[in-house]
Amino acid sequence: MNRHGRWLLIAALLAGVAAPVAARKDKEEAPASQGSSAEPENPYPSTYKAYPGRPTVIRNATIFDGEGGRIDKGVVFLSEGKIVAIGGPDTPIPADIAVFDGTGKYVTPGVIDIHSHLGVYASPGVDALSDGNEMTSPVTPHVWAEHSIWPQDPGFGRALANGGVTTLQILPGSGNLFGGRSVTVKNVPARTQQGMKFPGAPYGLKMACGENPKRVYGGRGREPSTRMGNMAVDRQTWIKAREYQKKRAAGKDQTRDLGMETLADVLEGKILVHNHCYRADEMANVIDMSKEFGYKIAAFHHAVESYKIADLLRDNGICSAMWGDWYGFKMEAYDGIKENVPLVHRAGACAIVHSDDQDGIQRLNQEAAKALGAGRRMGIDISDEVAWTWLAINPARAMGISEQTGSLKVGKMADVVLWNGNPFSTYTRPEKVWIDGALLYDSADPKLRPVSDFELGQIGAGDVK
Repeated sequence: MNRHGRWLLIAALLAGVAAPVAARKDKEEAPASQGSSAEPENPYPSTYKAYPGRPTVIRNATIFDGEGGRIDKGVVFLSEGKIVAIGGPDTPIPADIAVFDGTGKYVTPGVIDIHSHLGVYASPGVDALSDGNEMTSPVTPHVWAEHSIWPQDPGFGRALANGGVTTLQILPGSGNLFGGRSVTVKNVPARTQQGMKFPGAPYGLKMACGENPKRVYGGRGREPSTRMGNMAVDRQTWIKAREYQKKRAAGKDQTRDLGMETLADVLEGKILVHNHCYRADEMANVIDMSKEFGYKIAAFHHAVESYKIADLLRDNGICSAMWGDWYGFKMEAYDGIKENVPLVHRAGACAIVHSDDQDGIQRLNQEAAKALGAGRRMGIDISDEVAWTWLAINPARAMGISEQTGSLKVGKMADVVLWNGNPFSTYTRPEKVWIDGALLYDSADPKLRPVSDFELGQIGAGDVK
């Protein structure tokens, strides 16, 4: 197939009208309930519709259910886009449906990456596709990451095929104190970002503290240039947002302000705060600030010093999204340790493994494995199935989507990965990936592999027949 022919296939696939993925079902769209602003409806609602699957059973596999449970020789039954049944080898299986033998293999919920920049820092990595940081002001809550997403980013397909990633939160970058709205998407082919948006997922607000904002704006001779400047600008902005929110709640007329709408929705609990923050002392400052203005922090991201204040994070119900072993690449990362994730987990706080990287998202299972191994070497005994919560139910909870996905529970979305071995092994890869019960990746079927016109080395690349 030549390049033009491949593009026609891609276009047909994205339009939902060609094999190997059949046309999407015509069904009612989910209500547009994502973080409402002063307007009565979200002006950019999700148009997501699940690709149709077929009733499918995976049997004889080791199952990690995503909430810390394990079933040996287990059975998972998918139908109509949902988990219909999960259990041991005696779980009833309907006749005349697709059955996959999972002997020697593992089944998990799809990996959820709480911190990704796919689509906004798309591949190839050129300036023309660098759309994740609106670094024209330290305060830009009015921008929305979804308006930068390029659905053809080949990183989406790599994350699906190599990492089993089925859901991801796409955030603005960390150059600003208030970076803008994040958006949660399902990792499916689509022509538009609205076609990827996770139905009903709340928006997030990306905030940042530490070196990045003070370096960017201090380097321009303007505020903030220090950590105290960071906090001062944050607090001044929240004061304005609180006044805007009070007037809005009272029904008073005021000029519409896109940034203040976002922050007012945060204050009303409609938008979740995801805060880039490395140092423990700064996380503690931000917690104090959140109490001053009455908003809730969903998660600190990167959070390399969470182990120092794990009890404080636990007591305030704040998750930490962390790397397996990144540290030391700048001053605020110098106290990062490989045992960060298991120490936070042991304290009873919410631990998450995230990527923040187009390559790391392809091996989040291995990043979690590194943290798991580091914990075991220091005597923290965490089972494989419990560690999988770092990639499943914990990020789902922090993103406000745990009722729909994040674990293999009856009635939840059938976002499932069949791994060809223990998913914490360096040698293990996804064998098959289902999203909403539709088989979107199959390592044994070239027709069910991600294809992008901007990806090198795809099946058929260079073929001139």
